[in-house]
Amino acid sequence: MLMLLFYINNECYALPSQQVVEVLPLVTLKTLPHAPEYFAGVFNYRGQIVPVLDLCQLMRGKPCCEHLSSRIILVNYSGRDVNSSVLSKTATSAPSVIGLIAERVVETLHKSSLEFVDPNVEIDAAPYLGKIILGEQGMIQCLRIENLLSEAEQVYLLPAN
Repeated sequence: MLMLLFYINNECYALPSQQVVEVLPLVTLKTLPHAPEYFAGVFNYRGQIVPVLDLCQLMRGKPCCEHLSSRIILVNYSGRDVNSSVLSKTATSAPSVIGLIAERVVETLHKSSLEFVDPNVEIDAAPYLGKIILGEQGMIQCLRIENLLSEAEQVYLLPAN
């Protein structure tokens, strides 16, 4: 499996490349009043308004530094089905594209799924933390994008499909 590597502070994290739509340089974002601190803003991506989350702010309480290698990682975000009680034309909601700001987004890593290790630790405040890859760079934590936002956060941060 091909993984996109990035850093939050000095900790290495990974996302499966299948979830990545595109990696973009930092762009000017429109900030929205009264949004949570980790919500960096929105921008126009090919005619679609895309919400952007600052992973450093979300995970460590400090905004990402604006280095040349800091990027916006566009991902397909399915999340939990928060519209299940709302009448809709389709039974499942289509994934939304969201942006994730991270630092040092410059590497990929190819690992077999057999090389992923379950840490056997569940942190209620961080359900997005997944398995760990033991690599030459040390331990690399995988993120589960579908668990990045709570159902309440999805309702007001993501557009309804």
